[in-house]
Amino acid sequence: MKIITSQDIAKLDLNTLLSDASKFLEEDLKRWQVFHKSPRHAIHYKHGVFELMPCADEEFYTYKYVNGHPDNPKQNKMSIVATGMLADIETGYPQLFCDMTILTAVRTAATSALAAKHLARKNASVLGIIGTGAQSEFQAYAMKQIFDLKTIRYYDRDPDAMEKFANNMASSNLELIACKNGTEVVQGVDILTTCICEKAQVELFPYSAIKDNHGLFINAIGGDCPGKTELDPMVMKNARIVVEFFEQTKYEGEIQNLEEGSFEFDELWEIIQGQKMGRRETDDLIVFDAVGFALADYSVMRMLYKKNLGTEYEIFTSPKNPKDLFSLIACTQGK
Repeated sequence: MKIITSQDIAKLDLNTLLSDASKFLEEDLKRWQVFHKSPRHAIHYKHGVFELMPCADEEFYTYKYVNGHPDNPKQNKMSIVATGMLADIETGYPQLFCDMTILTAVRTAATSALAAKHLARKNASVLGIIGTGAQSEFQAYAMKQIFDLKTIRYYDRDPDAMEKFANNMASSNLELIACKNGTEVVQGVDILTTCICEKAQVELFPYSAIKDNHGLFINAIGGDCPGKTELDPMVMKNARIVVEFFEQTKYEGEIQNLEEGSFEFDELWEIIQGQKMGRRETDDLIVFDAVGFALADYSVMRMLYKKNLGTEYEIFTSPKNPKDLFSLIACTQGK
């Protein structure tokens, strides 16, 4: 079995990693119907959440373990860490175990960019980001691959996170405009990414701040869970809504703030497969209510499996007789 660490992944070129992840994800969304899918299993605490995210087709079974602990940075720990496993369907033997902490940011950014390619205006040049934590730079570089970005407007309630973002993006050749709040960020943006980790119902800006911004695409990706939303419900009531997997989004996404049955939605795979249109009208307000679905993790683990990465370890030693597990244990009973 291959063990792939964060150090192995960090050696890869970011732009290649993002484009490869997007390619594999698009391939898998085009065959959405063949996958065994279910909402993730989550155990919630006041201070955080633990999640298991399984997905499988007829070749591989994968799962990701991931946490979400918003206050971890106060202890000098990351809010999110993750691991993943890919197994062979034929035998059930794991083939790959990997760090998914960086890859969670990569697959989220790849999903965002793929959605934006179909749902944002083609001439988008101004990106807004509310929440400049661990995923923000990945989001910016993924969007930069798709669009001719000129400017990023950004805000985080943590000034250190804003400074970190500015330092990391200094070599991007983009105009960086630090803002004082979310309402200031949204002025004149073509694409808006909201990405906060706080487990609460908040409104990052009022609907009135964007109602005249015709054609805005909102990429709502913050760490989602029941009871946590980022957008003014009026934004959702006036937007076309696109989700990844409704059975999961209905419990965790921005649509929690809408009455069941009061809205229509499309799933991203329908647009990728051409069953539904991408952007219909230039002036449409579109929200991609993204909560993070296991298929994206499947896609990046499948991508890793195709690359010659990591170190091979013999985790499962086989006895000469496959039914004689006991023979692998040194037994001193009776001596």
